[in-house]
Order: sequence, then C-alpha cells, then structure tokens
Amino acid sequence: MKNIVILGSTGSIGVNAVKAVKNLGKGWRVLGIAANSNLEALGAQLRALKPAYVTVFDYEAWKELKASAPRGVKVLPPGVEGLVELASLEEADIVLSAVTGAVGLAPLLAAIRGSKHVALANKEPMVMAGELLMKEAGRWQARIIPVDSEPSAIFQCLASVKPGHYDDAVSRVFLTASGGPFYKTKGSLAAVTPAQALKHPRWSMGPKITVDSATLMNKGLEAIEIKNLFSLKLSKIEVVIHPQSAVHSAVEFKDGSVLAQLSVPDMKLPIQYALTWPQRAASLAGPLDLFKLARLDFAKPDFRRFPCLELAFQAARAGGICPAALNAANEVAVGAFISGKLRFTDIPDVVEKTLAACRGDSRSSLTIAGAVEADGWARQKAAAISEILRKRLK
Repeated sequence: MKNIVILGSTGSIGVNAVKAVKNLGKGWRVLGIAANSNLEALGAQLRALKPAYVTVFDYEAWKELKASAPRGVKVLPPGVEGLVELASLEEADIVLSAVTGAVGLAPLLAAIRGSKHVALANKEPMVMAGELLMKEAGRWQARIIPVDSEPSAIFQCLASVKPGHYDDAVSRVFLTASGGPFYKTKGSLAAVTPAQALKHPRWSMGPKITVDSATLMNKGLEAIEIKNLFSLKLSKIEVVIHPQSAVHSAVEFKDGSVLAQLSVPDMKLPIQYALTWPQRAASLAGPLDLFKLARLDFAKPDFRRFPCLELAFQAARAGGICPAALNAANEVAVGAFISGKLRFTDIPDVVEKTLAACRGDSRSSLTIAGAVEADGWARQKAAAISEILRKRLK
C-alpha cells in the first residue's frame, strides 16, 4: 500500500493527482489532504477518498471544517503548522506538494527531513533555496521528483545519467514554453486585463501560475528550479518558445545527442509519473498523434517584450537572497494585478525595483532562514512599490 499526502488537493494539480491515484487502483491510498479554503471541493474529496487526515490553510475555513468534518477524519491545525504535520506523517510514503508560492517551503523541508518520496509541483521553494533543499534531500535520503511538465521532461531525459553528474553530461537544456496568451500579440500589453491573462491557450492552471505563464516569469522560475534540481550551470539552460506544447523539454548531451520528451499537454501524465517513479503505469492521458500534430515550431523568446524572464535570469546570476526576493516580489505583484490594483506591465516594474534594493546582499551565504527572511522583506518592499504604482493609476 502506497500512502499519499496531497498538499493543495483542490487546485488543478491536486484534482488531477486524485484522478491519477484512482487510476492506479488497488495499492494506492490518499492518506491526507490539504486545501487553502475551498470547503465545497474539499468536502467532496473527503466523502470520496475517506482520508485519515485533513486541514485547510485559511483559519476561518478551518473553523468550519473543524465543525463539519466526517467522523474518523482527524483535522490537523490550520496554516503552515497543519501542512508541516501532514508532510511529516510517519505512515506517509509520498508527499505531493501542489500548494502555491513560498508557503510550500516549510512543508517541503518537513517532507525531506522525513525521508519522503516528494512529488514537487510547488517550484517556489526550489527558487528560494533550492541548492540547500537538495543538500537536505541528500542528507535525509529523500527523493524529489518534479511534477511540472517541463522539469518532469528534463528529469525523464536525464534518466540514464547518475544523479550528481548531470552538469558533466549535459551541454544544454531546452526549456520549452507555450508563450502564453500574448506572445504573438502586437502593441503594448499595458491594457491587458486579468481576465485576458487568465486565459491560457494550452493549460488549465491556477490563477497565479497562469499569469506567470503570460509574463513568462514561470519559465524564469523554472530555469532557477531546474538549475537547482539538477545542479546545472544557468548558462546551459535555454528557454524555447514552442506553441504546440508537445515537446515538454529536451536535453542536449556532450556528444551532441538530443533527447526530448513528448506527450499530449495533459498534466495527469507527469503527475502520475512523479507518483509511480521509477515505474510507469497506464495513465489517463491520451496518446500523442504525431500525424495530427504535423509540425513542431520553435522560436527564441523576446526578452524585451517579456522582461520578467530576463529578471529571473538576473536574480539567478546574482544568487544569494535575490531569487527569494524575485519570487516574493512577483507573488505580490501578480496578486495586485489579479485584484485590479496594477497593470500587467507593472508586474516586471515591481520585481525589478525590489531586486535593485536587494542586490547589495546577494553575495552573502544563503541559509534557509535567510531565504525566509528575504521573502518577508521583499514582500514588504514589493507591496510598498505596488502602492506607489497603484496611486499613479488613479
């Protein structure tokens, strides 16, 4: 029996993870689930899955859950404390982390220190302190398997390389991007509305990651994640626009060979692979029809039109607390944009100004506590910058 904990069970990744577990059938059990505040969806999951443990992040929602949870289900504390407790459950074999943002750092660290098999869809902790988290994973013999389609593709392409020797074997990594909804649009993006930004041409995702895809920040964050997951030089990672989203990424090796992972753009496949690794099982994702696909297009990204991508690479090159500050500033700016307080083009402005304020500390030795402190500082800085920009809109 494989006992699975799903952090973020009501989001798009969590919902597909539940489908994947059901598809795997006998021998797979959802032990615990956690959501942010969606009690309606969580209630349906509780009735269908009958997990032993549950919690929600939001305190008001937690109070309702505490009063209405089915008999036999233990309600863990709200907030980060509950996520950490779920990720640390002794009987849990696999922890799938699909929460959004920096809040996933503490439960990820708990799962690592519990020597868990971690299926990771929450890239932000790997951006904030990925090198340190990978060292902790080695120390505690935890295994981190990426869930997002592009890091998963790279992981699959590197299957023949011994962990710790990726940089020696690899010449380049081609990190593919759909380009989002605005890559082919002409003119200024200043008038882009949240509704427009939340309409992704290929993927159905949560609001934050969907906006990140529209700004191409998601590819910048993934580049940092990949650098840390596989101990690769940043200079070896190239972002490639690929609108068909059939090639999920590719790896060029020292001998000139290029391996690519292709499949239909369906998150159920990489989610299930992260759960079953190193085995494969029949998935709910349909087959890729190469004849229907007919063509594969690739293009270089426009760094000037989508400055968030360049800002992410700048933060990675600076090192220290800069990636943590980048991630925090972006979360604040995206949240303000979604709520109508900033323009789409203000997102990179907030990030750039926050990074400019943190670069003096970029050379200092990073610790996990330092990454958390930088996250808090950058959120305050980004909020102040956002408020100035918001007032200019009036």
